[in-house]
Amino acid sequence: MAEQSVCTGQGNSCPGSKSNSCVGALGGIGGIGSSSSVPVLFCFSVFARPSSVPHGSGNEVLIQKFLSLYGDQIDMHRKFVVQLFVEEWGQYIDLPKGFVVSDRCKVRLVPLQIQLTTLGNLTPASTVFFCCDMQERFRPAIKYFGDIISVGQRLLQGARILGIPVIVTEQYPKGLGSTVQELDLTGVKLVVPKTKFSMVLPEVEAALAEIPGVRSVVLFGVETHVCIQQTALDLIGRGVEVHIVADASSSRSMMDRMFALERLARNGIIITTSEAVLLQLVADKDHPKFKEIQNLIKASAPESGLLSKV
Repeated sequence: MAEQSVCTGQGNSCPGSKSNSCVGALGGIGGIGSSSSVPVLFCFSVFARPSSVPHGSGNEVLIQKFLSLYGDQIDMHRKFVVQLFVEEWGQYIDLPKGFVVSDRCKVRLVPLQIQLTTLGNLTPASTVFFCCDMQERFRPAIKYFGDIISVGQRLLQGARILGIPVIVTEQYPKGLGSTVQELDLTGVKLVVPKTKFSMVLPEVEAALAEIPGVRSVVLFGVETHVCIQQTALDLIGRGVEVHIVADASSSRSMMDRMFALERLARNGIIITTSEAVLLQLVADKDHPKFKEIQNLIKASAPESGLLSKV
C-alpha cells in the first residue's frame, strides 16, 4: 500500500448529497465512538466491519483504518482504490478529491487492477467451497437433480481430502427440508439456514473472516438462475473470484439454467466443471493427495444435460 493509488473525482463531498456530507447505508450502529468520531462501515472483499474515524478524516486515515481492520487479508503488492457508497446513485463511486468524513458512511477498498496472469487459478490455501441449497424438497423439481447431487458429493469429498473449508446453506429448511442425505457434510465449516436467495449472509461473512487469504469461491447447488447467480454476483462485487461448477448446479428449467450460466460468464465469473476444479487444486501428479483425487474422478461425472446444450 506504499503507493496508495486512489482514483479521484471533483469536489469535497459526495456528488448529489443533500447534506454535502458522506452518506451510506450503515444503519443501527449508533453509539460507536465519541462525539468527535464518526461511524464508518469498512468493506473489503466479502467482509464488512463497522468502526469509526475522527471527524474530518481524509483518504490517508481511511487507508490506515483498512490496514488495521484487514491487514492480514490485503495483498500489499497490489494497488487499491477507496470508494464511497452514494445513496443517490445506489452504488459506489471513487472517493472524491479532497473528501473528508463528516457523517456516517460506507466505504470499500477495491483492487485497482486484476493480475490477469493469475486469473482463474485455484489453490487449496485460498479457496472455499460454497454448497447452495441442495435440499430434499427440490429433488422432484430440479432438472438432473440426481446428477448434480452425485457431482456435489465428489466435490465435498475432494474438499475433505484437500482440507478446503466448505460452507453450506439451506433455503428455508423448515419448509424445504435439510440437505439431502447423499451429501456427506462431515467436517464442513458452517451449515446455515436462510431466506435470502444469496449465500452472502452475515454468518457466512463472519465464517469467511476466520479464514485468512480467501481469494476464490467454488460455488455449486441450486437454483442456477436464482441463489447461485445472486451469490456469485455478490461475491464478485466484493472482489472474490467465483468458479461455478456447471455439472453440479441446476434449475427447474434448463432455459433458466443455461441463460444464467451465459450471463455469469459475461460478468467475469468462471464456468467450469468438477473435474477441472479438482485437478486444478492438486495441480501436479506428484501432489501427495493426487491419487485420492484421481480415484474420485476415475469414472466421468454425469453430464447433467449440459451436452445437449453444447
